[in-house]
Parts: sequence; structure tokens; C-alpha cells
Amino acid sequence: MSDLNLSTTPNIGLSTLQLVENGANTKDSMKKEVKKATNQSNITYGVNDIPPWYLCIFMALQHYLTMIGAIVSIPFILTPALCMKEDDPARGHIISTMIFVTGIVTYFQVTFGCRLPIVQGGTISFLVPTLAILSLPKWQCPAPEILDAMSLENRTELWQVRMRELSGAISVSALLQVFIGYFGVMGVLLRFITPLTIVPTVSLVGLSLFENAADAASQQWGIAIATIIMLTVFSQCLTEVKVPGINYKKGVGFRIVWFNLFKLFPVLLTILIMWGISGLLTYYDVFPYGHPARTDVKISILRDSSWFRVPYPGQWGIPTVSASGVLGMLAGVLACTVESISYYPTVARMCGAPPPPVHAINRGIGTEGLGTVLAGLWGSGNGTNTFGENVGAIGVTKVGSRRVIQFACILMLLQGVINKFGAVFIIIPEPVVGGIFCVMFGMITAFGLSALQYVDLNSSRNLYIIGFSMFFSLVLPKWMVAHHGIINTGSEVADSIITVLLSTSILVGGLTGCILDNLIPGTPEERGLIAWANEMKLSTEPGDEDNDDDTYNFPVGMGFVRKCKVFSYIPFMPTYKTGRRRN
Repeated sequence: MSDLNLSTTPNIGLSTLQLVENGANTKDSMKKEVKKATNQSNITYGVNDIPPWYLCIFMALQHYLTMIGAIVSIPFILTPALCMKEDDPARGHIISTMIFVTGIVTYFQVTFGCRLPIVQGGTISFLVPTLAILSLPKWQCPAPEILDAMSLENRTELWQVRMRELSGAISVSALLQVFIGYFGVMGVLLRFITPLTIVPTVSLVGLSLFENAADAASQQWGIAIATIIMLTVFSQCLTEVKVPGINYKKGVGFRIVWFNLFKLFPVLLTILIMWGISGLLTYYDVFPYGHPARTDVKISILRDSSWFRVPYPGQWGIPTVSASGVLGMLAGVLACTVESISYYPTVARMCGAPPPPVHAINRGIGTEGLGTVLAGLWGSGNGTNTFGENVGAIGVTKVGSRRVIQFACILMLLQGVINKFGAVFIIIPEPVVGGIFCVMFGMITAFGLSALQYVDLNSSRNLYIIGFSMFFSLVLPKWMVAHHGIINTGSEVADSIITVLLSTSILVGGLTGCILDNLIPGTPEERGLIAWANEMKLSTEPGDEDNDDDTYNFPVGMGFVRKCKVFSYIPFMPTYKTGRRRN
């Protein structure tokens, strides 16, 4: 991070956007910073570079395999809460839908949205409010003996009516994110979204799901612990170990190259190896028939699934909308918005691109919200967010070309309609998934806590805000679960709304941290605003005609956009200028 001469006036309402504008004195200095960052990035392919098509295929496959590990983990938590049977083939349909929607949304984000090489897909940030909604008395699953006695038709309707409720809640709540992005509200929100807001919002996504990880892992702790150890060794100890592979270069032909296999695919390798070990233990009947660690428990899913199935909007029925569901899902929208804001400058730095200007961030958040609307309408049971795993893949491989991500989108669309492929991931043994959860949720928690690097941890003010916002947001939802029906206003709708809001830890923690950080007096340095502004480094005049970089411009139609001066007033257009510069 380069040092900027930022204002240090102790104004509690001072926004990060204002701090950056105070530091970016001239256009020339900004361009020098951009070129310096680009030269130091040492990337193989930059964001605007176009690798050969055959290399794009392999690089795209790498991003696809990196993404799939996060995608397949979501239905293992979602489908039981929907009252779906473990061997229901529709589990595979949900995975295929998630992959299909991921391909669509990612393509629009990379091509017309923020135009950074990021992957947009399912996120566990929406699982926390989802579980809070499905824990309402109206949506709780019947007793196991009642479920077993149900006919297939009734059992299908049981989970589909819940999916329709989630679909409506996700789609409507995401309209707020669309509004925030496309109408330029981000400039206002950046006044309040500080590191002490990010820490509880993001870290509680992982902490809130520890019970789901424990439930899956405890079904066979030996397999789960072995999974944790193997993933730890691959991702932390063997990252510099190279293995031979085959590479093709025009004019040279095929040759042996050495690459960091364990650094690139630690999750995928762990799943495959532990899956194979579970298969051997199943073959030799180490576990009794029906044990969750056996690989043949849900084999009927693969057998009963069709080969091809094209997901379509409303495939589970017309989405339903309720106030409690929409307001509860806003917690997931908030968490995803905060997380993506922190990813954008990181990805730009990794792929040698200039810092993302205001219009690119506005367009990126708006497109992400639009993607979540589509994910809800398609019935994926989840929203969309920037995949941190793929952000890490860019840093490891030094390949930041958006063309590679566009190729990956084609793979996602193809795999989304191959239904057998989605069914394969459903039959992964539960203890293996539990071990992956323990590491994955821990990493999400750590990512949220990493925002503490910007604040003064010697400040008792900051320690109070961090401690209370995180601890209280874990206590209150537990108290709500232990006291069903404690909220009794006389209105069933109001009771449902309040219950969901108070039961969603990321919403409670994020709002608590945001309110306390903006009310309790503190200097910008103490609150981390100076360091956070340096990290964001937003440009104040991204749309100037003489700007020689077109990274964030539309791929087509820029001549027309530049001619129409009215576009300079639209927050998501490449020629947009801030109000301060216009005036």
C-alpha cells in the first residue's frame, strides 16, 4: 500500500470516500500510482490480456474447480432445513441450478459489471438468515416419523413450498442491493461501513454456522479429523511442493512443467482422497450399512438422476413473499455487500488493474444484487457473492485475465445442465463435508477478523465495540431459540419479522458494530478510516475523456457514452463524475 497524504481531522462522520478524495490531489499522481502498482504486480496475464484459447480452457477449468468446492457445501446445510430427504434427486437439481446461475451472473459481472475477473456464486452468507427463517414455527420440519410416513408427492411439496418462500425473500431483498449499486448509494454507505462494521458482519457468517459443521463432522470424527489434517497439510505445509505436469507451447510442443498442485487445489484434492478412503472402508465393511461415512448411503441419487436438465425460473413454483422473510434476508444482502467492497481493491491489485473507481464499484454491487434476484427466481435457494476462493486463485496463479473467467462461465453453463454431475457431489460422505466445513467456516471467520489490521487495537474504545458486537450477536439469537414465542405483539406478521431479525446474528452484529462505531467518539486513525481509505483508494474522476485506461469501461458503445453528457450524472456509467468535481 502506498502512502497518501490524507486528512486526519477528527470528524466522526468523515467518510472513507472523502478521505480518499482529499488524498488524490491530481490526476497525474493517480496515474503514476496505477502504473507503479501494475509494474510491481508481476502477473502472467493482466486483466485486459487475452491468453491463447487452449490455455484459457485449462485456466478456466482451474477456476471452475476452485469454485465448485464452495458451491457443493451449501446444499448440505440448506436441504435438511428444507425437510428434504437425503436421497432426494432434487438435491442434485439444486446444485446444478446454483452452478448454472453462477455462470450467467459471473459473465455479466466480468463483462459489463465491475469488469474485474471475479466469480459470482452461491454464498453461505445467505445461509444464516435462511436458517433463521426456516426455524419459525410455520416452517419447522415435522417429526421424523411423520416425514417417513409421507408420500413422495407430499414430501416434494413440503420442501418446495419452503423453497418458494426462500426464493421470494431472496429476490425481493436483493432489490435493495440493486438500488444501492445502480443509484450510487455506495458513496453514502461508505460513511458508515468501517472496519469495525466489517469485522462482526463477515466473521459472524462463519461463527454462526459452527453447529452445522459440528453436526456433520460428529457423524464420524475419525474421517472428519483426517479430512481437517489433510486439508491443513495441503493448504499450509505443501504449498511450495511442485509436481510434474504436461504443458503445450506453440512451436515447442508438449513438455514437462512443475507446478504447485497442493497450492492450487487443496480442497479438491482433500475431498477426492478422503472420498476414496471412505470408499475403501465401505468396500471392506468397516462401517455398518447405512452409516453416514459410507459412500453407498446415497448412491440412489446418482442412479435416479437424469442426464440432462435445464434449470429455469420458477422451477419449484411461483415464489412467495413475506415481510419476515424479506427483512431477514436483508442480513445476507448486507453481509455480501460489505464483503464484496473489501474484495474489489484486492482483486484489482492482484491482476495489475487500476484501483476500482466509484462507477465500477457501484456497477459491481448493482450487478451482484441483480444476480441475487436471478438466483432467487431460478430457485437456487441462495444468493450470489464474490468467491474468495477464486480471488485467492488469482493471487496464486498470477493469471488475472477476464477472458479466462468468461471461458469458465461457459463451463459452468454446460455443467449446470448435466444433472448427473450435480448428483455426484451430493453423495460425498457427511463426515468429509464436516471436516471441510470446520476449515472453510474458520477461514471465513478469519477473513472478517482480518479487517482489524486497519484499526488501533490498543484503543479500549475499539476493543469494547469488537467484543460487545460479536458476543452479543451470538447470545441474542441463542436466547431467541430458547424462548420460542417470546415475541408477542399481537400481530403474527410483526412477531415473525422481529423474531427473524433478532435471530440473525450477522444482522445483529453488523448493526451493533456500525451504530457503536459511528456514535462513540474516536479519531479517524483510531477507527481505521485512514488505513481503510488507503486500501480502497477510490478515483474521483474515472470518466474523464483523457483517461488512458479503459479497464472499467464498457466493452462496446463507449463512443456514444462519451458523447452524451447526461451519462456523467449516472452513478454506474463509466463517464460518471462525483458531485464535487462537477461543481
